Amino acid sequence: MMALDFPLWLRIDHWLNVLFLTLLLRSGFEILSTHAKLYWHDDSAPGTEWARFTRKVMTTDKLYDTLDEEEDYHPLIALPGRSQLGIGRHWHFGAVIGWMMVGLSYYILLFATGQWHRYWPYSWSIFSEAWNDIVTYLSFNLPPLLPGEPLDAIQKLTYAGVIFILAPFQILTGAAQSPAIAARFPWYVRMFGGRQAARSLHFLGLLAFVVFIAIHLSMLFFWGWGRLTALMIFGTVRNVYWATASSLVIIAVIVAVHVAATVWSQRSPASVRGVLGAVISVPRKGLLRRLNSRQDYPAHMLSPQHRVNGKPPTAEHYKVMAVHDFVDWRLRVGGLVEQPVTLDLDELRALSEPHTQRVLHNCVQGWTSIGEWTGVPLGTLVDLVRPLPQARYVCFMSMQNNTTDEPSADGGGQFYEVFDLKLAHKPQMLLAYAMNGKPLPIQHGAPLRLRAETQVGFKMAKWINQIEFVDDYVHIGKGRGGWREDNVYYGMDGEI
Repeated sequence: MMALDFPLWLRIDHWLNVLFLTLLLRSGFEILSTHAKLYWHDDSAPGTEWARFTRKVMTTDKLYDTLDEEEDYHPLIALPGRSQLGIGRHWHFGAVIGWMMVGLSYYILLFATGQWHRYWPYSWSIFSEAWNDIVTYLSFNLPPLLPGEPLDAIQKLTYAGVIFILAPFQILTGAAQSPAIAARFPWYVRMFGGRQAARSLHFLGLLAFVVFIAIHLSMLFFWGWGRLTALMIFGTVRNVYWATASSLVIIAVIVAVHVAATVWSQRSPASVRGVLGAVISVPRKGLLRRLNSRQDYPAHMLSPQHRVNGKPPTAEHYKVMAVHDFVDWRLRVGGLVEQPVTLDLDELRALSEPHTQRVLHNCVQGWTSIGEWTGVPLGTLVDLVRPLPQARYVCFMSMQNNTTDEPSADGGGQFYEVFDLKLAHKPQMLLAYAMNGKPLPIQHGAPLRLRAETQVGFKMAKWINQIEFVDDYVHIGKGRGGWREDNVYYGMDGEI
């Protein structure tokens, strides 16, 4: 067997892994803070969570939606902290890309150079040796290394578990939380017991990484920081003092990156969104954009209580329309089209045979619900109005005005969302006017809402009364493609 030393590539990948993994941990806590509850069932029903990291309790004396459940984690824990889910998502997905690229190079070089032998157990006897090593560690002594290898038995098993089991497990459970993947491959999500089970398992994997890091650092500290870090800096045990100083410098650089990322995110979230969004868009468009929804959940899986996100319009004219079953409501469709139309609810229903789909709703905060939606395929309306060649986007305007309807939200103005026109004819892109066999409830967007099953929930505008086809969206709102994109810096596309 070849000599199992500490080659340069292994040392570089080790420290890059530390950087990206810590970025993932902190940004993961930011994502968790927006719905700090974990479930095993896709209903995400209040009171059924198996773990909660919030003291907030849902009340029944008012409309209490999931935005009211968001927590405000400190920047020392979360990246960037202070309830900034949009920027937290950008950091998480950006760090995932960096972490996976480092991991890919690590795997390739591990097998190309034969260094994989350092982690692969060749005999069942290693488990009894590992138990003896644990006993030796508990007696505050160092166990012997395996013959010809740089690790003892318990270290070899632990690193093998982290590298070959835990890291891929986190990637697989993370992918199961992508709306696009969950919509295209429902069977894949069911492998983990459902979307919420995948989220819970992903969190447990995060804790496993935290425990591993804590034990790893403790062992380095107690058994000789300078000597052991020298192996990961110089490849051999050279000057222990230089190794200690160098390790502290590397750690200081990693801490400085975290501080800079936090400060940058707090002071200039728009630029963070722009830079990281450009990085994330490459794999998202290349891998996820092409996926089509193929969901058809059985009726018995419908959520008894579908969670609510966002407050209904409070304007007087909306309340009057609601009292009269929206007979005076009109949908205006125009912009860069050959045939603008104005439709009432009956005319909209008459555009096509009712299309019904039972699908999983993926909220950007992390909760899910399964509902049955009935309506008109968006593509049918697009074909009716015939967009002009220069039309590239479709903008959905809502009757919700967050100046008055969501006064606690970070920014006022009319709610809107923009989609690439290429998505309009995707399967299960639906203008829904009914839910679970009944007229669409007010809290879920009556009289009309969008269903875009490969996207996260915030993209599915509710209380729609206007649709505009445009060549660009820079002149709409703050020019970022939607109300949440403008005000809380979400990415414009929500396949993940």
